[in-house]
This record gives sequence, structure tokens and C-alpha cells, in this order.
Amino acid sequence: MVDLQLTVLGCATPYPAADNPCSGYLVTSGAADRLAGFLTNGPRRSPIESAFEITELYDGQTATVGGVELTSRAVEHGLPAFGVRVEGAGRSLVYSGDTAPCAALSELADGCDVLLCEAGGDDPAHHTAEQAGDSAAGAGRLIVTHVARPIAPAEAAARAATRYDGPVEYAVPGATYRM
Repeated sequence: MVDLQLTVLGCATPYPAADNPCSGYLVTSGAADRLAGFLTNGPRRSPIESAFEITELYDGQTATVGGVELTSRAVEHGLPAFGVRVEGAGRSLVYSGDTAPCAALSELADGCDVLLCEAGGDDPAHHTAEQAGDSAAGAGRLIVTHVARPIAPAEAAARAATRYDGPVEYAVPGATYRM
């Protein structure tokens, strides 16, 4: 079976640090994604049009991209923001994006294998660590990310665990998580 995996490129907020870029995540599915890393020969540059396929998602829309299904929902952030559910190979990942707790995120996360949820702090447009735990109620695993200082990521994970019974960890730049 092809696997679905998440690689954390960065999770700093509100500003990047030398060892931690701002939030960025890469989701891959299947052997072709891994084999691409071995292709060192060939053109060094390619036109952008052949490198990317742009698919716009709107609230409630579902699209299939690269063999995975993406479902987007508008979430509550004060500015336009979206959460997304990624499904492939019988596995699912939900990314909260920047959001306060809301019904749209709960619906996306219900029954997912992994919820990648921001735990930005006490700003009402973001989750607290405890609220991230609440939002993970229907998920198999919680990874907190986008944690704002002065809270350390390990503390955010511990605080989220007080409100969620499943496994909780914090996102680490460069780490890869298999679903």
C-alpha cells in the first residue's frame, strides 16, 4: 500500500528563526514522490508551468491532486483562512491552518488519522494548546504546530494532552510523520 506522509518544513510563528522557518508542510503519497529525489540528471531548470499544477480550492470543495483527495473548509481566523483534509492510501491528515476552534475544523478532523493543529497562543483568532486538544477529539493523533513564544512546543503538547486522550506530539522542522 502507498503511504501518506507529512514533512514539516518549518513551524515558527510569528517570525522565522535561524533554525525554524515559518509554517510550511509537505504531504507526499507513494513511491514516485520518494524516487524524484534520486533524479539528479536532466534539466536543472524547468518552466514554472511544467513544475506546478495550480488547483484552487474554495469552502467545501474537494479536488484530487497527485493521487490524494483534498477537501477545503473556511475556518474562523478574522481573515480568509482554510483548513484542509488530505486523504490517500486509506489514511487522512487534517491541517487546521490559522483558526480559532470552529465547527468547520471539527467536521474536517472527525475520524482523521492525524490532526496537525496550530496552537498559537492566547490570540482569539488562534487555538490555545488546550483548544487544540479539544479539536482533536475525533482524530487518531494530534501534532501541535505554529506554537507562539513564550510557550515552548513541548509545553504546548503537554497542555493539549490534558484535553485529548490520544497520542500528542509537537511538530519539529525537518521531521517526517507517516500516517
